[in-house]
Amino acid sequence: MAENIKKRLNELRGEILHHNDLYYNDDSPEITDYQYDQLMLELKRIEKENPQLITADSPTQRVGGIAKRTAGILVRHDVPMLSLQDVFSKEEVDEFVSSVLSNMPDCEFVVEEKIDGLSLSLRYYNGILKTAVTRGDGIVEGEDVTANALNLHGVKKVLMDKLPYLEVRGEVYMPREAFEKVNSEQAANDKKLFANPRNCAAGTLRQLDSSVIKKRGLSLFAFNLQKAKGRIFVKHDETLQYFKDQGIPVIHDYVLCKTKEDVWKAIENIAARRGHLPYDIDGAVVKVNTLAQREQLGSTSKVPRWAVAYKYPPEEKDTKLLNINLSVGRTGRITPTAVFEPVRLCGTTVERATLHNQDFIDTLDIRIGDIVRVYKSGEIIPKIRCVLKERRTADLKPFIIGNECPVCGAPAVRDENTADVRCTNSSCPAQLEGRLVNFVGRNAMDIKGFGEKYIKKLIDDKYLGDIADIYYLHKYREELIEKGLIGKEKNTDKLLEKIEESKKNAPWRLLSGLGIQNIGKAAAKSLTIHFQTIDALAGAEQEDIEQVADMGGISAKMIFEFFRSGENAAVLEKLKKAGVNMAEKATADKESNNLNGRTFVLTGTLPMWSRTEAAAAIENAGGRISSSVSPKTDYVVAGENAGSKLVKAQKLAIKILSEDELKILLAQ
Repeated sequence: MAENIKKRLNELRGEILHHNDLYYNDDSPEITDYQYDQLMLELKRIEKENPQLITADSPTQRVGGIAKRTAGILVRHDVPMLSLQDVFSKEEVDEFVSSVLSNMPDCEFVVEEKIDGLSLSLRYYNGILKTAVTRGDGIVEGEDVTANALNLHGVKKVLMDKLPYLEVRGEVYMPREAFEKVNSEQAANDKKLFANPRNCAAGTLRQLDSSVIKKRGLSLFAFNLQKAKGRIFVKHDETLQYFKDQGIPVIHDYVLCKTKEDVWKAIENIAARRGHLPYDIDGAVVKVNTLAQREQLGSTSKVPRWAVAYKYPPEEKDTKLLNINLSVGRTGRITPTAVFEPVRLCGTTVERATLHNQDFIDTLDIRIGDIVRVYKSGEIIPKIRCVLKERRTADLKPFIIGNECPVCGAPAVRDENTADVRCTNSSCPAQLEGRLVNFVGRNAMDIKGFGEKYIKKLIDDKYLGDIADIYYLHKYREELIEKGLIGKEKNTDKLLEKIEESKKNAPWRLLSGLGIQNIGKAAAKSLTIHFQTIDALAGAEQEDIEQVADMGGISAKMIFEFFRSGENAAVLEKLKKAGVNMAEKATADKESNNLNGRTFVLTGTLPMWSRTEAAAAIENAGGRISSSVSPKTDYVVAGENAGSKLVKAQKLAIKILSEDELKILLAQ
């Protein structure tokens, strides 16, 4: 039993450190806040029951991530930027309030919205902003982002009151309207969408170009006084009023409370208006109001004892399912999508959610006309939680995807050993559109400006019948300009030029764009490094393909069968005749480099390199990057907060490299 507890403890710590790294240092979380909170609660419970197993490097004993050298230099904290103790129930809130009141009967509490952003400390000397510092590790140091902070809405460069020193802690956030605008621009430019406003704000604040901050509309709310010289403040609400008088925005609608009943009512009121706020919140903060009482209560190494953060459960709404639409993707896969009466969730209106496949529909027993419960996974992606069957009427019938393609009417069949139903007609218009969109996308041929609307027009007017036809559009330049299918002369010539440039792309881009099932960017790179040419891959036997790193039997079979199709062979021949590159450029360095074909996994934060820089250096030396650790991994490059990937590598006895050791290996 003791060994099982230790094993689970190590698993939790590794997993949490991995997610801390993604959240704090890469601004790209893989799980929702709620899922993260459940992991942390389990870890805390085990450590509470087994205090002898608590270690100084446990995630429960540390604050946030680490400071990064991105937009500026590292600066030592004058006052620690601690996190807050999270609580998840009314009982825990009551316990906190009662505990404080038992020692301080006259204590007041302030209840505030917990903005979902990132912390920033503003340091004013004689009323002038001199330094802005991110949270970093929360204890020792953060990152100097002063130049960027000056472009935040709400940050005052000069204060009316010229105190010798004033340090204000605030939360940087992105209003929902600004976030939607940024993602619309990202989509228009065929760039990766940001997962949520918090991630966008974090990534933007670290930009080297400070003008991006202003363009993206980042803002700041002040929520705490860190330190002041030249004036004595007595209460927290007094400091908030002082900030307002200086022109610094503060948390909206904070409430003073005396009892635990008042505190809980304030938390419920914030929850009621949560969906209508112009920015994201993920909870409510309860703070002791009197600053001297805060001093008396003190802090642990990680959290203050004078405040807690109540985290709201994921928001859910009930609505009526109006219809189930069927769409066909580039591989012929038929995807059912629920269409329901619009509801507001996490500040946006949603009316659609994917139903994945027939098995998912059958498991939930979803029927058109049902009342369903909808939520947002990670407060981003709408999903259906369940069906309220007690509200179902007797006339509703089970939904079946059927055996006909909803677009072309061809037979649709279920894949062997999967839940997917596919259209069998490779000439299906919906499949063609999907294949073309994938082919020109940034993870394939990356033909910028070739949007979905142009593809639809060119298919409708019979200019595109397969992916190779893209490289013959130049023959119809005058017709395209006359019909305005891509725009006027300048726009048409610009796109034709981009198409011509794409012929020189590395062959992995072409392979990724062919639309072979299970073959994306990473797999395409591995295959072209191994086989060097598309022709060599096309002629390979299935067992030869399986020898490539991380290439399983199913994927190898998909590739083998793809190149045995006469239709696909004809498309490949058209691409060759058009002059599309199908071979890796042979270099002496690549042929002799001992990294050729070696698999690397990057984890944690490296001292000097970003992950992108390290990955590029490895790939340029002939190595390949994988996102997961497996027995086929040759090296794991581990930085700080390496997390679960490092733990797995150690279990598999895979060689672990530091950044310096990687550089030595690259130099050999």
